[in-house]
This record gives sequence, structure tokens and C-alpha cells, in this order.
Amino acid sequence: MGLMRLGFAVGSYLLFFLSFLYLIGFTGNLFDEAAVLTGLGSLAALPSIDVGPDAALGTAIAINLAVIALFGIQHSVMARPAFKSWLTRFWPAAIERSLYVLATVAVLVAIFVLWRPITPLVWSAEAEWLRILLWALFVAGWVILFIATWLLSHFELFGLHQAWADFRGKVVPEMQFRTPLFYKLVRHPIYTGILLAFWATPDMSQGHLLFAVGMSIYVAIGVRYEEKDLIAHIGEHYVEYRKRVGAVIPGVGKVR
Repeated sequence: MGLMRLGFAVGSYLLFFLSFLYLIGFTGNLFDEAAVLTGLGSLAALPSIDVGPDAALGTAIAINLAVIALFGIQHSVMARPAFKSWLTRFWPAAIERSLYVLATVAVLVAIFVLWRPITPLVWSAEAEWLRILLWALFVAGWVILFIATWLLSHFELFGLHQAWADFRGKVVPEMQFRTPLFYKLVRHPIYTGILLAFWATPDMSQGHLLFAVGMSIYVAIGVRYEEKDLIAHIGEHYVEYRKRVGAVIPGVGKVR
């Protein structure tokens, strides 16, 4: 059983990694560029935030809001201690996090498949330097997000550490409260990366704006609930940390 649980964790992680890579291409509308670079014209037909099946405006807004809400609900509900406590009554605790990761993959696939583009532009940067700057911020967002997962425990965040410890018959030690690198500037650098990646684009369509606004609302809600859990778990150390460090923007969101 330990080997099966480890296989489940590894499979969930690999699927998430693939969906993460697709999310970068999806939000950046990068599949057209990839098709040109590789000569694989079929890449240009892959769904992205501005490429996909047509739908009436009202239908597109309704579908897009529904999949954004699905993402927010899945992330927020499954991350709560009460849900974890309920889930582990009948699901192995060693792969509880891996199930969360796999559920995230399912929700991301739903976004990729069901998203309906709304293509009229809100803005389009004309100056070459500005386009380069916005693309640089887009890349920086994904880099910050990726690095931030490693600063504390990448493999524990994605459930591999727990499954590996279970396979070896070990107990996962309690994580110590630390504030390495980005965590000295913001309390939630993963969310900082998400916001940069979703907002930084030289060509902002109405659909992309809807996506960015919806995900920003999710981030605001996620920070609120996540910090309640962290205060309950860490205590006074985290309370003091909130006074010194901003939430997702350096200096902004300190809690007195």
C-alpha cells in the first residue's frame, strides 16, 4: 500500500507540473509563438485565454466566472484544516496533499477546456520597450512563484515528502516557521507571482481582464483564510510577522 500511495503522489505531481506548464502558455497566449518556433502548426490550435470556441458574450462571461469560482472553491475548501480532518477519516493522510494537487489539476483542465475567449482589447502596448517590460514581468511572476515553492518545502507543498516518509515508515517533522528570501519582503510570494503572471501582458483582452480580476479576488479571499490558519498554527510569531511584512506587495497589507 505504501508503494501505491507513493505512486499516486508522484503521478499527481507530474500531472500538476504538466498542467502548470500549460497554464503558462494558456495565460500568455504562447501557443501561436510555439507553433512558429517549432513548425508544429497544431500548437496554434491549443486553447488559450484568447483562443478557443466562440460563445455569445453573456454565455462566455457565465462560463468563465463559473470555472474561476470552481478554482477558488476547490483551493479554499480543500486547504482548510476542518476539511482535511474530515477527509482523512477515510482517505490516507499521507496522500491527502496529493489528492489536493490532483484536484487542482482537474480544475485547471476544466479551465483550459471550458474557457471561452472574449477578445476585444482593453489595452495594447505599442511602445516596444513597454511590451518588453510587460513580458519581463510576466516571466518574473512565474519565476517568483516557482522559486517561492522551493523556499520552504517544494516537495511537502506538493505532497511528495509526505508520501515518501509514509513509504519509508517515517514521520514528517513539523515545519519550522522561517522567512527566507522573498518571505522577508511579502508574506505570500506565491500569490505575488500569480498576480504578476496574470496581470502582466502587453495585450489585455476583456476575457484576460476577467480572468485576472477573478483570480485577484481569489487571492484576496485566500490570504484572509490562510492567515487565520497560520495564526492558529504558528501563533504569536506569525502575528508579529504580519506587523512587519506586507501581504503580497512589499510594505502593503501590514496588520497592526
